[in-house]
Amino acid sequence: MQQDKHPEYRPVVFRDRAAGYAFLTRSTADSDRTIEWDDGQTYPVIDVEISSESHPFYTGKARTVDTEGRVARFERRYGGGTGEDGAGTA
Repeated sequence: MQQDKHPEYRPVVFRDRAAGYAFLTRSTADSDRTIEWDDGQTYPVIDVEISSESHPFYTGKARTVDTEGRVARFERRYGGGTGEDGAGTA
């Protein structure tokens, strides 16, 4: 491995401001801002827009798509039954 080619791999705090959640991990990401962590050490901090604490998929607050309503609306609009004109038959 060539020396001085790779970024420094060090502890970094990632903070999700929307959820008020932060976690300490190791990363090569760089930041000019710092934060004092629970252990008394000062680490670079990177603010993120979304994390597992605020993402709808992980929090269980994901929107569900109303596919049944869409199908019913489509059938009302364009016909979906077997009418006299033979529409809807295979």
